[in-house]
Amino acid sequence: MNNLWQDIRIKMLRSGSKIGLLIGINVFVFLFINIAGTLENWFFKSDNIQELAFAYLRMPANLSNLATHFWTPITYMFMHDGVLHILFNMLWLYWMGQIFEEFIGNRHTVMLYILGGLAGAIFFVGSYNLIPYFVSMNNGGAAIVGASAGVMAILVGTATLLPDYTLYLMFIGPVKLKWLAVFYVLLDFILSVGANAGGEMAHLGGALIGYIYIKQLQRGNDWSKPFHNLFKSKSKLKVVSKGGSGDAQRGTPRQDEVDRILDKISQSGFESLSKQEKDTLARASRSNDR
Repeated sequence: MNNLWQDIRIKMLRSGSKIGLLIGINVFVFLFINIAGTLENWFFKSDNIQELAFAYLRMPANLSNLATHFWTPITYMFMHDGVLHILFNMLWLYWMGQIFEEFIGNRHTVMLYILGGLAGAIFFVGSYNLIPYFVSMNNGGAAIVGASAGVMAILVGTATLLPDYTLYLMFIGPVKLKWLAVFYVLLDFILSVGANAGGEMAHLGGALIGYIYIKQLQRGNDWSKPFHNLFKSKSKLKVVSKGGSGDAQRGTPRQDEVDRILDKISQSGFESLSKQEKDTLARASRSNDR
């Protein structure tokens, strides 16, 4: 058992990947609520734990309820309603997150996930209070849970960064990421008049912020920098390099060089990079991970 907890701790906190941390938090919250709820049913034949968890952690569309549950725009994105709900969300987060962090490092993962969840919350609340179709359904106390908006931000962000990256899907074959992202965005739009209308609107909010985040990053606007600098420990040592332009030859690559390589990937795919360009991208990724 000690080895199991040690492996989980390493995956979540010491592996370098923030995807493991996000998946771990989602799984922990799900298991804690559902294991406690199952034991309560066994011995007391009641559902108070699950009812309280959803009452205080899911995000309502009603503005008066939201005002008294102001923390829910954060907590809802770590809640799930059922095994299949969390399973598919975590699988997509793992698949897309691995690609995302491979090419851009882990510095942006948590920020994009949180921003995607918040954008999803804004789209959900805004649509249920401003758009007639959704307003008519708000009388029933509409609320949402799930990581889907954050996952959509990672998916669309990855597709924006690497539009021609090819995945090989079972029964379908090779599919470029840009077409996969377009498919899911269109599907969410069409299903926004279905049974999970609020969830689909949240997905669209996450997708939009994923696209904007990467486009801003490619223009040199790093939205994660204030957050990163807040928790970054300051070194008392200073290294002075003489000669050369910008960063040291084997140090952190210049941002304009990284942007040029990312643009080349977007246009021609990762395979078109030279060995030197791949090395530059790898050094930039390691620098972002610090």
